[in-house]
Amino acid sequence: MSPLKRSRNSSQSLSRYFLAILAGAVITLVGLYQLPPQWLPQSLATPLASANTASTSSSSSSPSPRQWTGWNEASTNQARPVTLVQAVDSPPSQPLVAQVPVPSSGQNFVASAVDRVGPAVVRLDTERMVSRRPDPFFNDPFFRQFFGEQNVPDFPQEFRQRGQGSGFIVDGTGIVLTNAHVINGADTVTVTLRDGRTFEGEVKGADGTLDLAVVKIEGSNLPVAPLGSSDGVRVGDWAIAVGNPLGLDNTVTLGIVSTLNRSSSQVGIPDKRVDFIQTDAAINPGNSGGPLLNDRGEVIGINTAIRADAEGIGFAIPINTAKEIQDQLARGDRIPHPIIGIRMATLTPDLAKEINSDPNSMLQVPEVDGILVIGVVPDSPAATGGIRRGDVVTQIAGESVTTADQVQRLVEQSEIGQPLEFTIQRNGGTQQLAVSPRDMSDVMQR
Repeated sequence: MSPLKRSRNSSQSLSRYFLAILAGAVITLVGLYQLPPQWLPQSLATPLASANTASTSSSSSSPSPRQWTGWNEASTNQARPVTLVQAVDSPPSQPLVAQVPVPSSGQNFVASAVDRVGPAVVRLDTERMVSRRPDPFFNDPFFRQFFGEQNVPDFPQEFRQRGQGSGFIVDGTGIVLTNAHVINGADTVTVTLRDGRTFEGEVKGADGTLDLAVVKIEGSNLPVAPLGSSDGVRVGDWAIAVGNPLGLDNTVTLGIVSTLNRSSSQVGIPDKRVDFIQTDAAINPGNSGGPLLNDRGEVIGINTAIRADAEGIGFAIPINTAKEIQDQLARGDRIPHPIIGIRMATLTPDLAKEINSDPNSMLQVPEVDGILVIGVVPDSPAATGGIRRGDVVTQIAGESVTTADQVQRLVEQSEIGQPLEFTIQRNGGTQQLAVSPRDMSDVMQR
């Protein structure tokens, strides 16, 4: 074969090679973007038709293409699926990422929750008359004569004290839940809604031990806050605090649930009987009585307390605690709280060893886990039942107790007048004592 003929054959082979590459690229484009065949050059129509025929005849044996589904939002804000097809033999150079659908309104869960509950959150303005005893020094005749009557200040013996807090409407009849300390001793309570309406509130009932109160207003078309369940709350859940701190109405703060069942003694208010929800959502003076919400806009707690010596630590009463006594407070009923009348401390073997090794200690206690009685209220159920200072309680009603908070819960859950069996250790021996709890108000008034 002559060199010229070989050169011509090589050129034809090279042309067919490049044509085959170009046809393959076109087939890929048609598969990916569904280009219409009429858009292709005439020179590629025949190879493309042949390739499509071959692909159809061999589709049963070739692997199916992989697919990704993303979301494309049309101008009408109606989301429609878009299928992206990738040829098996030609993976994309970069991965395809599906877009997260965004609500057409653009609201986040905090805004949605506040929109749902916010209208039912109210501001409570309270007033009470406070009497003040004048300093007897200013009433001394010698003092008044020496300085002259006109130079002795005349202090008013009564003045009005104003306060402010938050609350939320839980019933269309005008039932408002708040904290007892918000309305404590108030002569007047003014309730202001977010829409500007103002009502005179009537305190129907309050319980200082649980720090809960019910205020009644008379109105129509009242917004109502949806109540959730605090039993399903978990550490790490979102927490949204709504209220009127420092007189700044309709303030919203966001955080998480930091811990659950924080006892009132740990919080620093041992006169209460509440296991609090702890949150890092900012709670400030004036937030008291306002709702703590979950991410669905349901009330899970009532904002109550803060620690003055800490930041980012707030406490709320679980809403289920309020649900249990809401109707009683609305009727004006008194809430009973069983107590036995002891002061106590959690005892561990290490603490017992420390007490026993102290030469100045007046007690020798068993080196066990239990509750050390450090004081007994005179004429209390504990005193009547035979409990003495220095006793170590190890069981109540057959249940082992190892913390003071556990004893408080067991007594709080008991029935007034129904005996509880206490197992105690005293002077190296074990004794069984029957103690019948009485109501707190009865014991503390004696």
